[in-house]
Amino acid sequence: MINISQLLDEIKSSPYNEIVISTPHTGKITFADIKEGDCVLGPQGIWKHQPGTQLATLERERNFKPIFAPDKGEISLVHKKLEGLFAEAGTELVVLRHMLTRDEVQRMILQKALHLFRAPERAKYYFTPEADKKIRASETRTMTVRNGMELFIMSRMKREVPLHYSGPEGVIYEIYFKYNANLEIGAPLIGVCSPAHLPVIQDMIARVQTEWFEKTE
Repeated sequence: MINISQLLDEIKSSPYNEIVISTPHTGKITFADIKEGDCVLGPQGIWKHQPGTQLATLERERNFKPIFAPDKGEISLVHKKLEGLFAEAGTELVVLRHMLTRDEVQRMILQKALHLFRAPERAKYYFTPEADKKIRASETRTMTVRNGMELFIMSRMKREVPLHYSGPEGVIYEIYFKYNANLEIGAPLIGVCSPAHLPVIQDMIARVQTEWFEKTE
């Protein structure tokens, strides 16, 4: 097991993510009315259908593409020297400092503490009918998985094949995939915890809930 206290202290010492916003394609850059130190919003609404704060506009062949903030945070860098210039795809425009939330910290620690079983291919994934029935009928953390157990169905290009779990025996603690959603290679499917480590994980969650104070932007 990882040292939860040490990891939590490390996150507390740098409690944010630096998000780099770059040009998705070539075009002429016009920045919105933003400056370093401004606080911006990410996508809003229940379905995140309302875009975040507009940061810039990219013009190519008289087509204008707005570029929005992907998350809430504070602007730490704006490359104003690019104003009015033609930029290549992938040119860095803005750096956004996003302060971590309590839920994000918990997810970060869990992904380090659990054994992650990852997608071997870009595809859609489902639990087998038997596994799905067990998970729906009870708490996920009561379902034990073992190395070699047929646990998933991998669907790709109208082809469905069984996928066997590989890893240590334990209970499913986290489920990371959604049905009918394509996952990239290496994306986590489930997080597995040995029964002996469950108390440690539960203590970690309690500590994050009590010790992590969310910071406003």
